[in-house]
Amino acid sequence: MAEIRNKKVVEDVAIIGGLIGVQFIYAGNAFLMSYAMSLGLTSLTIVIFTSLATFLVLFPVAFYFERTKWPKKCKLKLIMQLLFLSFGGLAFQCLFLKGINLTSPAMGTAMPNLAPGLIFIMSWTFGLESVNLRNTHSKVKILGTLLCVFGALTMSIMQSISAPPETGFEATVQSSSTPLQFVFDKHKMIGSLYLVAAVFILSSSVVLQAFVLGDFAAPMSLGAITSLLGAFMTAVFQLLTEHQVKTDWQVLRFKDLIGYSFLAGVASGICLSFNGWALKKKGPVLVSMFSPIATVCSVIFSFVTMRDTINFGSIAGMLLMFTGLYLVLWAKDKEGNARGNNGNEIEKAFLS
Repeated sequence: MAEIRNKKVVEDVAIIGGLIGVQFIYAGNAFLMSYAMSLGLTSLTIVIFTSLATFLVLFPVAFYFERTKWPKKCKLKLIMQLLFLSFGGLAFQCLFLKGINLTSPAMGTAMPNLAPGLIFIMSWTFGLESVNLRNTHSKVKILGTLLCVFGALTMSIMQSISAPPETGFEATVQSSSTPLQFVFDKHKMIGSLYLVAAVFILSSSVVLQAFVLGDFAAPMSLGAITSLLGAFMTAVFQLLTEHQVKTDWQVLRFKDLIGYSFLAGVASGICLSFNGWALKKKGPVLVSMFSPIATVCSVIFSFVTMRDTINFGSIAGMLLMFTGLYLVLWAKDKEGNARGNNGNEIEKAFLS
């Protein structure tokens, strides 16, 4: 009994460490993609090559380790779920990029941090997360989710605010005598709606993935299939909107393009596989609560590589976010103990 318990604790600590590591990889991959776009690569081209590379990386490993878990008959329900997952990834990319173009990168960074709250509500609605409003632990779990979302949004917005440039005496007098005016920006409002829709689709895809893993318990295979379908759908979308599938070979040498794609594919494959495994083990809510850590990683990377400053508001947002995460883990640990479920020792390992 003690040996089984120790193995479970080791597995739970591995999940916690892995989920944090995945967010660091996501943040680093975002910097890599940003650098690739600065060289002239289009976003859809990056999505196509990265998705194909992810498939090529994951499929041989999935075939070796998970082929015994593949269903003998592919039902229509599973096919539709895979198509919806792949289309969800494409829709998220398109809406997200459109929203950033109409608003700002700061809004694009802040909006995805709403996902843990939306995933919590969806998981509660579909019975993937147990919530009893009369129970103290459930109330703490809800409070922790709100704190995590609010802290992540605060950190993203505050970090995007830069200090105003120093101005002379005349500019100071002019600014002090000019009343503040609030202008309704139609484009920013539409862009915000695009971003909200993108986050909603992202959250729905995470919850749907949890359902799919119940019938198709092969995370790497699922990641490989959805990546291949996503690459095909993105190519079709680019063909319909731009009347051609761009390779951007004139912008970047072929071997460099393959190198960037393979590196991004490896990173994406690792993250997809581990997140899928963690979803299968612990559900979508716990996995999603770690996603704002990617914003923390981005702030740290910017501080180290670009010498960006970290203001007090960002630090306060980080504290709120990790406080919320701690409350959720504590509440889920207590709920697991009340049910006598040894499968929730992940939170206990993190809290100890």
